[in-house]
Amino acid sequence: MDISIVVPLLNEEESLQELHDWIVKVMQSNHFSYEILFVDDGSQDNSWNKITELSSANDAVKGLRFQKNYGKSQALNAAFKETQGEVVITMDADLQDSPDEIPELYNLISEEGFDLVSGWKKKRYDSKIRKNLPSKLFNAAARKTSGLKLHDFNCGLKAYKNEVVKSVDVYGEMHRYIPVLAKNAGFGNIGEKVVIHQARKYGATKFGMDRFINGFLDLITINFLTKFGKRPMHLFGLLGTLVFILGFISSLVIGISKLIKLYQREPTILVTDNPWFYIALTSMILGSQLFLAGFLGELILRSKRKSQRYSIREKLNL
Repeated sequence: MDISIVVPLLNEEESLQELHDWIVKVMQSNHFSYEILFVDDGSQDNSWNKITELSSANDAVKGLRFQKNYGKSQALNAAFKETQGEVVITMDADLQDSPDEIPELYNLISEEGFDLVSGWKKKRYDSKIRKNLPSKLFNAAARKTSGLKLHDFNCGLKAYKNEVVKSVDVYGEMHRYIPVLAKNAGFGNIGEKVVIHQARKYGATKFGMDRFINGFLDLITINFLTKFGKRPMHLFGLLGTLVFILGFISSLVIGISKLIKLYQREPTILVTDNPWFYIALTSMILGSQLFLAGFLGELILRSKRKSQRYSIREKLNL
């Protein structure tokens, strides 16, 4: 099979027929073998009934239905496990992503050898204040921290080699960072293509300002996991050691200062009356806890290493 089209959706019954017909027209005109996998993420309208209707008329249409709304990342993760096409293309169901982009995205993967190609909606039809400006700030921060020179991490229109989607684990709200997850999994040939952005035709957007707040929090998470996810001792152990040493040296200075004053018969106060004593003691306790956190993290990772997933590029005589 040439292409798997993955379409996560939430309450998009009005657009499904038009989107389906558009995709089928593109597939047939280019003689692609294909499947369309709709993932109903807990819709409250008749989206699932519409998917069922489309599936009865077209064997290439497949569907997954969640019991409730779990989020786009979970929808993509579930779909990726089922895809069979050599190239997997994701797109939104609101008709803002154009299926006419599919042939060129497919060629970039199959002919030019990209592992992943991300869409870039260079010209947008969203509100400049509500979405455009926050999106630019978010993408700038994502480029800076991830090292990937992509202009639009949030674009739902992306193309992947099948082995890429089988290797990444999309969870939480990490769907916008799939290129980063792919890079961390060893797929470094990541490209970008300017795509058409169309104004929403039906319904209302499902995303508010909270997605940018969550996006920045997820960015911090993935940046931390990228640097220290496999070696937590490098962060917690180092911080714990430094804080403990600082507290220990402070305690030593307090004790030596007390002994010197006693030896010289100078007036002095009890060590427990010195506020610096409690600061030093707290530092030593925090340092010990941070070190133990890193140590426990290493033990947990070691216990899971046997079951850890990884990508095998090639096998010989196996």
